[in-house]
Amino acid sequence: MTRSADYQARIETYGQAQLLQLWEAIKNQTSLPDWPAGKALEYLVLRAFQLEGADVTYPYEVRVKDVMAPYELDDKNDAIEQIDGAIYCDGLACLVETKDQAQPIKVEPIAKMRNQLQRRHASTIGVMFSRSGFTSPVSIFTQSLGPHMVLLWNGREIDYALKRQCMRDSLVKKYRICVEKGTADFQIKSEKTL
Repeated sequence: MTRSADYQARIETYGQAQLLQLWEAIKNQTSLPDWPAGKALEYLVLRAFQLEGADVTYPYEVRVKDVMAPYELDDKNDAIEQIDGAIYCDGLACLVETKDQAQPIKVEPIAKMRNQLQRRHASTIGVMFSRSGFTSPVSIFTQSLGPHMVLLWNGREIDYALKRQCMRDSLVKKYRICVEKGTADFQIKSEKTL
C-alpha cells in the first residue's frame, strides 16, 4: 500500500468527532506523529466533504503517461502535477489545494492553481484552504483570474463550517457569491449567510 493509500485508509475511519479533534491539533500546531507536515489538513478537508455526502478524490499525481499516452517517451512516470484532491458536489467540480502554514498564503500557490485549472474543463473551479489565511494581494489577484475561479477558505471558515457540518453549503454559498459579486473570499460566518 502506498503512503497516500495509507493516509486515505486512516482518514476514512474518522467520523465527525475525530475530524474535530484532528482540526484542533492542526489549529494548535500540536505534534501529529501519524501525519507528515500538511498532510493532515489535506485529508481532513476531503473527509469533511465526504461525510457530508460529496464525492471526493483524495490526493493524487498526474504523470506524463496520463496526458501523453500516445507518445513514446522515456520518462512516462514523471509526475507533472500533484493535486491535493477534488470535490464533486451540488453540480460543482473543484480542484483542491490546502496550505497548513503559520504565515498567510501569498499569490504563488494561487497562480499555480490557475495553471492547473487551465488544463481542465472550463467549469472546474479551484478551492484553496489555508489554516493561516491569505495576504491582501491574494484577494485582488483572485478577482482577476477570470475565467478561472479560485475560492478562498481561511482557518476561521474551516473551523466554522467543520463544527457546524456545513462544508458543502458553505462551498455553494461561496460559489454563488463569487458568481454574483465577483469576490472569491466571501467570509462564511453566520447561519444567516447560508
